[in-house]
Amino acid sequence: MIKKMPVKPILHNIRILDFTWALAGPYATRLLGDYGAEVIKVQPLISSEADDALARGYYHTWNRNKLGITLNMDKPEGVTLAKRLAATCDAVVENFTPRVMANWGLDYKNLKKVKPDVIMVSMSVMGQKRPHRDYAGFGPTVHALSGMTQLTSFPGKLPIGPGFSYADHAVGLYASIALLGALEKRGKTGEGQHIDISEVEAMTSLLKGAESVPMGNESLVAAPHDVYRCQGENHWCAITVFTEEEWRGLKKALENPAWAEDEKFATLSTRLDHKEELDRLISGWTCKYTAVEVMARLQRNGVAAGVVQDAADIVKDPQLRARGFLIEDKGIPFVDATPIKLSKSAAEYNRGAPAPGQDNDYVYGKLLGMSRGEMAELKAKRVI
Repeated sequence: MIKKMPVKPILHNIRILDFTWALAGPYATRLLGDYGAEVIKVQPLISSEADDALARGYYHTWNRNKLGITLNMDKPEGVTLAKRLAATCDAVVENFTPRVMANWGLDYKNLKKVKPDVIMVSMSVMGQKRPHRDYAGFGPTVHALSGMTQLTSFPGKLPIGPGFSYADHAVGLYASIALLGALEKRGKTGEGQHIDISEVEAMTSLLKGAESVPMGNESLVAAPHDVYRCQGENHWCAITVFTEEEWRGLKKALENPAWAEDEKFATLSTRLDHKEELDRLISGWTCKYTAVEVMARLQRNGVAAGVVQDAADIVKDPQLRARGFLIEDKGIPFVDATPIKLSKSAAEYNRGAPAPGQDNDYVYGKLLGMSRGEMAELKAKRVI
């Protein structure tokens, strides 16, 4: 009997030096780590007094499947070590403002001197070369500067924002895909490159265009199209009807009420013209049932409908469970799995986020060939 050899994850031969923080950068490198890339996360020397439970939970969410080293970049020896590490890596990823890596002498121009074919990914609010390049920010800042925040409001009302850092997730995906493209190009040409991602530009590319205006929950191509109150306290269901077939399905789910045959609801155009009345009538039906009952009945009749979920609902969601979306074992906190499914290589979740300096011995000892004496000296100097 021939024993099948285990299939290595698709990125098992890729090493990344990770200078990222917050969400967008760590998410990009987490996606690659899930598929086998050896991600070396650089962390500052932090005292135990600086530990924080909330920050620790956030850190664990975005930094699984990574190695962790400590490195004091305020010391010349720290910068020298960073360059030595970069020389062993396929890519360097960072999401500081542009001045940070340059001040350390770790910008693309200098990294090329230690590794000519290195790939560098830089994520910043405005990009590396624009007049406002030194703007600092995070997801909500990017939402505002891109115009997304303005769109998340009802006509004539103040913007409310999307409620979570959508831009950070989007930019993390952009960065990981761009890095994969650069690796493919280097495999063909032998050339590295600098990927300069402006988070505002990435977010703007996902918006409709100059004609977009705040519309609340309204739509120009669907009616009904809103969230409707259901039985219980603050329970809602989102309902959308695009086609006449879906409209017939909605009427069937509601047991063909007489009002649904009124000419004012006969076509999409007339339903849009009488949206407020239509919403009131549908709400009169949804409030009699739980959100799950509303969703199930509508879906059985071919209508797009979904419960508005809080975090507890998401954890119990049967669809997410069926897709294996939540990780519950292997020492990794209860967090989301990768959303990306590849046909020939499964994501692996082998380890939780590293403690500070957890992998110093492997990285400095094995990868850089430093002796225990050399590492002890650097530790005494507060470099590692």
